[in-house]
Amino acid sequence: MKIVMAIIKPFKLEEVRDALTAIGVHGMTVTEVKGYGRQKGHTEIYRGAEYAVSFLPKVKIEVAVNSGQVDTVIEAIASAARTGRIGDGKIFVINLEHAVRIRTGDLDADAI
Repeated sequence: MKIVMAIIKPFKLEEVRDALTAIGVHGMTVTEVKGYGRQKGHTEIYRGAEYAVSFLPKVKIEVAVNSGQVDTVIEAIASAARTGRIGDGKIFVINLEHAVRIRTGDLDADAI
């Protein structure tokens, strides 16, 4: 089992959700986060004054999947989140050692 974590632009969330639902992934956790990568933020003008925005708003999606689904999930997220411009985000894959569904007590693959 793996956790696929993606950091994407906020306006791409619905497209990514629809892409994941289309391939049979129905559960995810979404968190609003702020950060920066290579672009190191940007500058904006507010009331005539220019200021630097160091941390850009992003959305973090976490999806627990069976190991055999990882490549399909990555492709679905990448194709739905891609704009072709700087700041599209990143995808990380983390090993998931154990999972428990609290309501039923199901374990590991049955829990996800």
